[in-house]
Amino acid sequence: MYRAAFLLAVLSLMSPAAEALDNGLALKPTMGWLHWERFMCNINCNKDPDNCISEQLYMQMADVMVKEGWKDAGYEYVCIDDCWPSYQRDAQGRLQADPQRFPGGIKKLADYVHSKGLKLGIYADVGKNTCAGYPGSLGYYEIDAQTFADWEVDLLKFDGCNLKWTMLEEGYVKMSKALNKTGRSILYSCEWPLYEWAFQKPNYTAIRETCNHWRNFADVYDSWSSVKSILDWTVVHQDIIVPAAGPGGWNDPDMLVIGNFGLSHDQQESQMALWAIMAAPLLMSNDLRKICPRSKKLLQNRLIIDISQDPLGKQGYCTAKFDSFEVWERPLSNNRLAVAVLNRQEIGGARGFVIGAIPGWKICVPKCNVTQILPQYKEMGVQTSESKVILSVNPSGTALLTVTPINSDFTRMHKLRWQDVSFKHKQATIL
Repeated sequence: MYRAAFLLAVLSLMSPAAEALDNGLALKPTMGWLHWERFMCNINCNKDPDNCISEQLYMQMADVMVKEGWKDAGYEYVCIDDCWPSYQRDAQGRLQADPQRFPGGIKKLADYVHSKGLKLGIYADVGKNTCAGYPGSLGYYEIDAQTFADWEVDLLKFDGCNLKWTMLEEGYVKMSKALNKTGRSILYSCEWPLYEWAFQKPNYTAIRETCNHWRNFADVYDSWSSVKSILDWTVVHQDIIVPAAGPGGWNDPDMLVIGNFGLSHDQQESQMALWAIMAAPLLMSNDLRKICPRSKKLLQNRLIIDISQDPLGKQGYCTAKFDSFEVWERPLSNNRLAVAVLNRQEIGGARGFVIGAIPGWKICVPKCNVTQILPQYKEMGVQTSESKVILSVNPSGTALLTVTPINSDFTRMHKLRWQDVSFKHKQATIL
């Protein structure tokens, strides 16, 4: 496996991503809020008016995003998922919002969200019906695209239920063209590869030319086992998916569940750190009206967000596994490196990790400046390639660092380090 990891490292540093969807959107990973994991298909507004899928929910989230600093931190999309429509299209064949739960319609909701300086996302499905049984877009791609444009929607999450897998590519491409034909800038979030992987390896060149981001794996749940399963799948397939990511198109490992019920604070830090390393869309699914201060501070951490939104636009990847640790690295602009050290052990207390065991530590020749962002902010100062500093990492927690080389000849070293024999031997040992 080390050969694939080595080739991936070279590819991600030296090669541009495939040509992206030409709509000028998602030049950095998308940030916002999406209802599904936390609120699911709760349509019982009589018994649970505060948490049901209704215009009130999205208006309240928009209000909180402005008042509580989410917008200022970079979270800009308020996204509707499944269960918003009426079960019937209107007389002209157009989708329509459920009249009881969205009495003002989607256009009114879009106007409200826009008045807050935010953007509105909506959900539809490539097949005959959505996953929850509402009308799908099969046979209505152009009508639905124009409807969303007329409503001034800014993002479409396009699911893949209830369609034969051999028709996925045709359906996703048709909707992509239909959205562009409207003349409105609508970010296009696909689930094409998620539904195709069970049958064949997806064509990521075509996917990147069609979509702004794309789901690859199963839905995230509010549990550490779910987050781990997404990370594990990503490691196994990283040589395929990482080269596809870059400005205009991103791999989407699904929502951030930080601030809900299932993750410890260490596990929340791990999800945040690794989603930033993976250049993933940061789409929270939580209740911003009730989120705890510690989770809020984590989600609004500007140093982590800076890694996520780094203009170089390179997705990171797992470079090492040993002694129940994983090392993930992401090349950053200005020749910097972001590193996440994840402790996969789930017993005992904090364990030590020698910082010099990071494969990319070779940029510290002769020295580098290191900042620890998680679990606590710490300026670690100038280090050398021989540093023996030990990171303390809690079970299922992550240490997140940025490393800046102090070396005028770094550019040459940056190109050579991935070909270093000792690096290849380390990959052979630990992957």
